[in-house]
Amino acid sequence: MVICGKNFKLFMLMLSFIGRYKYAVDEKGRVSIPARWRKSLSPEANETFVITRGLDRCLFLYPLDEWEKIEKRLRELNTFNPEHRYVMRVLLMWANEVTLDNQSRIMIPKNLLEFAKIDREAVLIGTLDKIEIWNPEVYEEYEKGQPDYETVAAKVLGSR
Repeated sequence: MVICGKNFKLFMLMLSFIGRYKYAVDEKGRVSIPARWRKSLSPEANETFVITRGLDRCLFLYPLDEWEKIEKRLRELNTFNPEHRYVMRVLLMWANEVTLDNQSRIMIPKNLLEFAKIDREAVLIGTLDKIEIWNPEVYEEYEKGQPDYETVAAKVLGSR
């Protein structure tokens, strides 16, 4: 099937990061990005990501074009509002631009490895527009602390 013109742009907008992968992290802090996800990158991302502190002790990895959307939202915040300033400062002070190397890996900066408690292994979870990177044990503890999935799914995704 050949996709071109307007349909191609629509197709590209619908691609997303889904799934879960577990990878080794080498001594330099490098981790592989799954081939399926690399294929989902838009040409605008230019094989470049922005990695920053996430929530719940994980890291957020945004393709560059998705990060630009976050920046746009940050620019709309009111810097005279203390909560807006705080979110902006924390998100941006941890942010680093990283590019895929020849072996399709990114290098996670040391301060982010320490924040997320990532050592030898990492779990990568697709969350549509970004990738979350977790220490496997931290993620397991996070999951244990969550309420029953079926109950939450019914609340969040159930009838409106």
